Amino acid sequence: MVQLVDIDLNLLVVFDLLYQEKNTQRVAVRLGITQPAVSHALKRLRRLLDDELFERTSHGLQPTPRASQLHPGIADALVRMNDTLNLSDDFNPALSERTFHLNMTDIGEIVFLPRLLRRLAKEAPGVSLSTVRRHDNDLKHEMEEGQIDLAVGLIPQLGAGFYQQRLFVQRYICLMRDDHPLAAGNFSLEDFRTAPHAVVVAQGTGHGIIEEQLAHAGIERPVRLTLPHFAAVPYIVSSSDLVVTVTSKLAEATQARFGLTVREHPFAFPDIPINLFWHRRFHQDPGNRWLRGLMFEMFSE
Repeated sequence: MVQLVDIDLNLLVVFDLLYQEKNTQRVAVRLGITQPAVSHALKRLRRLLDDELFERTSHGLQPTPRASQLHPGIADALVRMNDTLNLSDDFNPALSERTFHLNMTDIGEIVFLPRLLRRLAKEAPGVSLSTVRRHDNDLKHEMEEGQIDLAVGLIPQLGAGFYQQRLFVQRYICLMRDDHPLAAGNFSLEDFRTAPHAVVVAQGTGHGIIEEQLAHAGIERPVRLTLPHFAAVPYIVSSSDLVVTVTSKLAEATQARFGLTVREHPFAFPDIPINLFWHRRFHQDPGNRWLRGLMFEMFSE
């Protein structure tokens, strides 16, 4: 029994062309090789399949009954393989119904999704988005496996095996309601220390750096509310005396709608880079390339 592992694919190509041309010289020309090389390939095929396959006649090489039996299946397999290897690598967003999975925080959802969904509705109406929150090894594994297409944020654990592209540099500010006692006039570090605060402890995000730096600097303040996420912050701050340290992007997205005031932070934080990440396995994936290109076009600064 012939095993596929024993077959050189080039021999099947020679077989198919010999069946068509019935002449070793013409096959050699089509393949760009010498006539002896074609003859040698035919000899290998004869040994492999235990049949002469082609006999010389006055009308050129004619297939044996065994060759005629084999040719339809081999020709079909070669066509299918050629078509498979030459599948178009184009991605047509206007026709695609693909669902992309994005790893981002709730701030990312607030900042990116409204604009991105409006753009998709115009250019890729069949495309869907699904957001997830994964951390550390779970995030690495799911991006390696293609379960998550892109990740956005400050994610230092995505190192080897990942590409990244800078979108913007994030600043931190203080957010409070418009009629807060500290909304006008000077806003000093002492004002910050004494005001009641809401603090977001968002596990696995870059925001933890902010709390670490405040603690390292010995800056304490009365914390009246601790939250695991940012989505509720505008609602709570708009109707309380609480001050919160958040990203400037969140402030921009919610300030007008919730009647909030932005104050420059009295503590000098370093800028935080917000990057777009993808795994190298999908660097050439047409859909992945399209979406990350779109996001870079829309959100890079």
